[in-house]
Amino acid sequence: MSSQPDLDQLQRRIGYQFEAPERLLLALTHRSYGNQNNERLEFLGDSIVNMVIAEHLYLQFEKAREGQLSRLRARMVKGVTLAEIGREFELGKYLRLGSGELKSGGFRRESILADAVESIIGAIYLDSDFDTCRQQVLRWFEQRLKSLDLQDTQKDPKTRLQEYLQSRQFPLPRYDVISVDGEAHAQTFHVSCALPSLGRKTTGVGSSRRIAEQQAARNALKELGVEND
Repeated sequence: MSSQPDLDQLQRRIGYQFEAPERLLLALTHRSYGNQNNERLEFLGDSIVNMVIAEHLYLQFEKAREGQLSRLRARMVKGVTLAEIGREFELGKYLRLGSGELKSGGFRRESILADAVESIIGAIYLDSDFDTCRQQVLRWFEQRLKSLDLQDTQKDPKTRLQEYLQSRQFPLPRYDVISVDGEAHAQTFHVSCALPSLGRKTTGVGSSRRIAEQQAARNALKELGVEND
């Protein structure tokens, strides 16, 4: 969060020493800080992490179908996962943010942390080469990749609920926000999922509307007897 973060400390955390530390500094610079920011590095890092994870999954799951591989990759490279990695590095305290983002707690925001992780990946690639960058990405994702299996390719609850209703020619569910609690940087969403044709309504709670809707959909599937706990 400071204008001059301790880059030596961060490099030890991420396990990579930059030949040109200014690349890492740029990767930590959010667009709210100024015109010289990490957006271009984020674009590059996003492509690299998708490629590296796709290649690894292709080799790890030789019998997986394309759809299964796509869902596994999506789980690995989604913003939630990238933000978790950012928190493991305590990345928030190294970010360079504008005053507005600082005041609103941007150093905790999932999207900003995820973008910074991708930006660092892009910076490592420019500072070294693709093989070195691949090794770093796989090391950061190592435990998550080891825990994967093909059972993880199941579609998300909202998709499963929608397909269940469509297959029976029922109207689609309606999701409504019941309430939002907490400060802007640490909100809790309460969402309902209504199935008017079946006379059912479930609720979900989460740190984002998306997460709360997924939980509400999962609870609806349980109510319908489609899924167990």
